[in-house]
Amino acid sequence: MSEAKDFLRDLLDQVRAGDSYGQLDRFTDSQLLAPFVVTKEQRRTIATNCDLDIATAARLRSFYQAVAAATEKATGAFTTTILDLNSEGFGRVIIFAGRLVVLDNALRDVQRFGFNSFEELAARGEALVSGASKLIERWSEVARDDS
Repeated sequence: MSEAKDFLRDLLDQVRAGDSYGQLDRFTDSQLLAPFVVTKEQRRTIATNCDLDIATAARLRSFYQAVAAATEKATGAFTTTILDLNSEGFGRVIIFAGRLVVLDNALRDVQRFGFNSFEELAARGEALVSGASKLIERWSEVARDDS
C-alpha cells in the first residue's frame, strides 16, 4: 500500500506544481485529490457533447505527469509526457523515456475523467507506473538514449 500512497504523493506534487501563485496552499491534500474522485452517479450527469473544461484537462494532465514522475523516480530514466486533447474530450497521451514509448493511451470522453475512490486512483496510477517501469527495465538502452 505504500507504493499507492507514493503515487498519490507524486500526484499531489504535480497538482501543487501547477500553482505558481500559491492559491492551493490553503487546501489539504484530501481536498486537492477530491476532484479526482467521480462516482458513477456523478459521471452520468456530466455531458459528453460539450467542450472540455479547463479544470478537467488540468486534472488529466496532472495525473499523467504524476505517472511520468513516479516512473522517473522508480527507474532513473528521464521521462517526457505528451498530452494531445481536442475540445470534445478525445485525444492521446504518450510518455517517453529516452526514445522508448513507455505509455500510449487513447483518450475519449475525458469530460468524465475520474475514479470511484482514492484507492482506485492510486491503484490505476501505480499500475501504469509499474508497466512503464517494466518496459524501461527490459529496454534500458533505448530508454536511456536521448539522442
